[in-house]
Amino acid sequence: MLELQGLTRRYGSVTAVDEVSLSVPNGQMLGVIGRSGAGKSTLLRLINRLAEPSEGRIMFDGADVTALSGTALRAWRTRCAMIFQQFNLIQRLDVLTNVLVGRLNHRGTLSSMFKLFTAEERALAIRTLDRFDLADAALQRAETLSGGQQQRVAIARALVQEPRILLADEPIASLDPRNGRVVMEALARINREDGITVICNLHTLDTARAYCDRIVGMAKGRVVFDGPPAALTAPMVRAIYGMTEDELAEAETVTSTSVGEALIPA
Repeated sequence: MLELQGLTRRYGSVTAVDEVSLSVPNGQMLGVIGRSGAGKSTLLRLINRLAEPSEGRIMFDGADVTALSGTALRAWRTRCAMIFQQFNLIQRLDVLTNVLVGRLNHRGTLSSMFKLFTAEERALAIRTLDRFDLADAALQRAETLSGGQQQRVAIARALVQEPRILLADEPIASLDPRNGRVVMEALARINREDGITVICNLHTLDTARAYCDRIVGMAKGRVVFDGPPAALTAPMVRAIYGMTEDELAEAETVTSTSVGEALIPA
């Protein structure tokens, strides 16, 4: 189980994450929603230790993640993989090599420097690409792929790390509705078939409702909602997003149209 205990991050006078306490059972798919600046991305970076907490602790299966350093910290970042809105692929390299980059933390320094991957690792990467219908693109340069394909390559790269937790920071924000649906279905399949905990920051409320077991709503760095999608009422949505009733009605109309487009078969 992942436990956040009073997790806080300050940047000068600004508190980006404010005393967040959560328990996330292994194998859950958790969606984090809120306006831009609510603290969602900072929260994920704290969990992965890409940012350091000002206060509080992160525990995983009884171990204090906030106390890790050196080799132990690198091992945590392997077990707690992260994908980003902008894919973070090496565009000039082929797809297979981009996926194999996810194996570097499993290897020694010398072999990592020269990318000396084993036949077993290459086979693992191909099998993982095949899960996302990308095996045929293994030798293409990453820059030749569409945005949706690149994000699936990024997910494959994270998956070959053999993580226990997958953090997805706005994974569909740069994608059209159809590609967004494909990427969210890929994340849901990983959660369902591999039992990997998925924590996903999302802008679109209906996406969180459609794919996540549990939703956490953040506003001004604090958790203001934590529960199943069915419990996310209109007054609570207004509290999370700071909307009036008229603004909420307009947003729901726009979101319903987007979701309808996303459900058009590819």
